[in-house]
Amino acid sequence: MNAANAAIYYHPDGFDTSRPKLMGRQAAGEAFLRAFVRHVEAETVYCCADKPEHFANFQRQVAPFAGSKSTQWIPRAAVHRLGEPGCLIYPGPDIADLAWARRHFDQRLFSLCGITHTTASAGVMDSIGALLLAPVQPWDAVICTSESVKRTIRQVHDDWGDYLADRVGARPRPVVQLPVIPLGVDCDQFAASAETDAARAEFRGQHGIAEDDVAVLYVGRLSFHAKANPLPLYLGLEEAAKRTGKRLHLVLAGWFPNEVIEKAFVDGAAQLCPSVNLIRLDGREPRVRRFVWFAADIFASLSDNIQETFGLTPIEAMAAGLPVVATDWNGYRDTVRDGIDGFMVPTRMPQPGLGQPFALRQFLRIDSYDRYIGNTSQCVAVDVEAAAAAITRLASDAGLRRRMGAAGRRRARETFDWSVVIRAYQDLWRDLADRRRHETENAPPSPGSPAYPLRADPFRLFAGYPTAAIEPDLAVVLAPNTSAADFAAISGVELGAYARALFAADEDCVKLLDHLGEHGETRIRTLLELFAKNERGAILRTIAWLAKLDLIRFR
Repeated sequence: MNAANAAIYYHPDGFDTSRPKLMGRQAAGEAFLRAFVRHVEAETVYCCADKPEHFANFQRQVAPFAGSKSTQWIPRAAVHRLGEPGCLIYPGPDIADLAWARRHFDQRLFSLCGITHTTASAGVMDSIGALLLAPVQPWDAVICTSESVKRTIRQVHDDWGDYLADRVGARPRPVVQLPVIPLGVDCDQFAASAETDAARAEFRGQHGIAEDDVAVLYVGRLSFHAKANPLPLYLGLEEAAKRTGKRLHLVLAGWFPNEVIEKAFVDGAAQLCPSVNLIRLDGREPRVRRFVWFAADIFASLSDNIQETFGLTPIEAMAAGLPVVATDWNGYRDTVRDGIDGFMVPTRMPQPGLGQPFALRQFLRIDSYDRYIGNTSQCVAVDVEAAAAAITRLASDAGLRRRMGAAGRRRARETFDWSVVIRAYQDLWRDLADRRRHETENAPPSPGSPAYPLRADPFRLFAGYPTAAIEPDLAVVLAPNTSAADFAAISGVELGAYARALFAADEDCVKLLDHLGEHGETRIRTLLELFAKNERGAILRTIAWLAKLDLIRFR
């Protein structure tokens, strides 16, 4: 099977977990980048980035994993070069602007492949809606990390399509592909070893966790309004402690956005689960992120927030051999098998229509994004009794913990290991390449029309401003007492040279001026014949510039 490749749209913010505010998209981006470079079946790793320094950062980041693979930079301004890898993978669903940029060249030149993280922000919702109007093609895709995300995107397209049908009398047809491909995990990184056994003993000793005690682990950003409200977990743990009579420890490995939120977590634990020992760790520290899994007996994540789309930590826990207690919520239900890898805790939310006041407040900017998702999560009920029952069963039965942990480890290896996920990406890129060859083009550009009507050629859009246009039949001459020798002096003045990169090279400017000096008055059409066809657009702009510098004049 032929190799499939893609350029990665790279900005350090999307792939760097060393920053103080560690977000899930950054953890997923960093893991994807490392896995892509390791597992992609291609000789060259392409990086599409705005600046040379971003590409240099990319090279440093991938060097430990690239092996014999070379790296190559494609500047964002050089969109046409994306035909080399054949696909651009963008770390978000907002590929509409990229589709408009591609339309300036050839819409079959390459595919666009976005990926979803959160879908709850206003900006992301707008970008999903924009896919109905932008020139995306059947050979483009937005990867959905879960079936729940795919359902959300289809709902947005249905609602937006209904409005457009009423407004303009026609319903746009969604053409972008919506494949479901999960995030991945490096299972080797979570394999048990003598090192992890020693880390378990060291950690439990430091924090007073006895051999017969049970440590329940949560890993992730610690925000009750924007990630997961710990209240149901606290209540479930307290009830499980009473039922089992065991000493339970809750390990929160993450980071708090501020002291107010940290105090709410700590005070809430003291009030709601006083029988449980609370241990707080900075989940941004590399050693904590690497070894905390092996100190625990159970992993629990009772997510209740609409910002979540997949949930990476449950599959990391499975890779580490931990049984999982997770809410039956969005992408979690695609990963954890109830009764096999752990237990799924039911959730309920109000029926459609009752949340319209929340949406309006967000639209009017009365509520911030954080307030919007926080308000919504307060209406998501997590079954505390089911959580308590699940933790009780696992805390009481070490054999069950081992069996479920082993099942989860096998599932992570077979389904979510990055080597498997990257193959799914490459299979998708092959499919998109085949569609580029055979599918009907959506909204092919008309000759002479702007590639993006709302960002038209300024010389077209403002054609009514000047006295007249510079046309091929217009004649030009050198300004009096002027020669090519005057070009270097006047073209170096900042007032006339700030847009220098948009015009012809110095030698071409001199060539043009020398011709006028030798032949006198010449029609622009004749001057254009001195240059290759692909250079003539720049020459026409240059003629206008030279006239601005008063080196040439129009007849």
